[in-house]
Amino acid sequence: MIGKLNHVAIAVPDLEKATALYRDTLGATVSAPIDQPAHGVTVVFVELPNTKIELLYPLGETSPIAKFLAGNPSGGIHHVCYEVPDILVARDKMKADGARVLGDGEPKIGAHDKPVLFLHPKDFLGTLVELEQA
Repeated sequence: MIGKLNHVAIAVPDLEKATALYRDTLGATVSAPIDQPAHGVTVVFVELPNTKIELLYPLGETSPIAKFLAGNPSGGIHHVCYEVPDILVARDKMKADGARVLGDGEPKIGAHDKPVLFLHPKDFLGTLVELEQA
């Protein structure tokens, strides 16, 4: 059911410093920061030949990333994102198989302007999983 790895998301306490690390030290192509108010984050995408790294920074005090950084002040891997051909079919299969879909279970538009859902980390080996419609 899952397709390719779309991105690995890393929560960062300093978006400018993290962007500079990937751009200047590692020589990667990085996007401009993109505010995602519906998700409470500002993101920068690091383009790699086979996938992307998504740098996540809190957008506001109620951001889920602010809470993550409170427990992980240096930052760290936040989630992995896999592509699926049909987000609703994937959601229904996940629920039928006993996986918990976070939030109200309805897809939201993600940073790539495509529908996304998040799956509970306790159901996926301690890893928060994002599904994105391909």
